[in-house]
Amino acid sequence: MTIVDVPADTVVDLALPLAGASLPRDHALPLAQALGGCLPWLSTEPLAGIHPVKVVPGCGVRGLLSQRARLLLRVPTDRTADVESLAGRTVNVGGCELRLGVPRPRDLLPHSTLYAAFVAASGDDEAQFMAAVSSELQALQIDARTVCGRRHQIGAPGPAITGFSLMLHGLSVTDSLRVQQAGIGPHRLLGCGIFVPHRSAAAVGG
Repeated sequence: MTIVDVPADTVVDLALPLAGASLPRDHALPLAQALGGCLPWLSTEPLAGIHPVKVVPGCGVRGLLSQRARLLLRVPTDRTADVESLAGRTVNVGGCELRLGVPRPRDLLPHSTLYAAFVAASGDDEAQFMAAVSSELQALQIDARTVCGRRHQIGAPGPAITGFSLMLHGLSVTDSLRVQQAGIGPHRLLGCGIFVPHRSAAAVGG
């Protein structure tokens, strides 16, 4: 079965409350490593992804966590029980300790406009990046208009990964759910290529 044939309810977001003081602003790699130590199957599950955790805006190496901070894991629904085993556990993410709460499911919702804060690219060239995006959308049989945003990098303390923010709009219900399940590009455990509904095209510049 290919992703084109996967039923709409196969993937879910699980939101885990976070108790902790702070988190590295560039936390993608240490977070993936910490969770991979608890859930070994993450690294081999193609539909799994880890959303970036929102921290309080600022300019320090670490960002403060609000009391409403959540860890969002996008996983196949049949992995829900595995993720529930994280409740009550404490993980170390780049020197910051986080206590994980009980996960709550959030169904993927179809929306005509989707946004990914970071989609990994093979280099700095925007035209090449957009050509690769077009090829992936075609392979997924998804019809969408695309808007490329700002280029930036993630990956500390490992090798830097270059990417762009990306907006897709004009999506059908089926295509919206499919691209949320499949994502675009590699490094989903680093928060890359994970799409969420968005109402404003202004976000693509962020």
